[in-house]
Amino acid sequence: MKFKCPECDGEIETKEVIEGEILTCADCGAELEVVKNAKGNFDLKVAESEGEDWGE
Repeated sequence: MKFKCPECDGEIETKEVIEGEILTCADCGAELEVVKNAKGNFDLKVAESEGEDWGE
């Protein structure tokens, strides 16, 4: 499967993906989440980062 990075437009190639999987773009280092689009196909979106709350 081939995808385009939504951050840098670099090409990301992988054999198999599952929804919710996190991929890293080799070109820009962005962490990308595999999501299903309205047509039922897989797309990539920038993964939301969960920051440390340090007990706050």
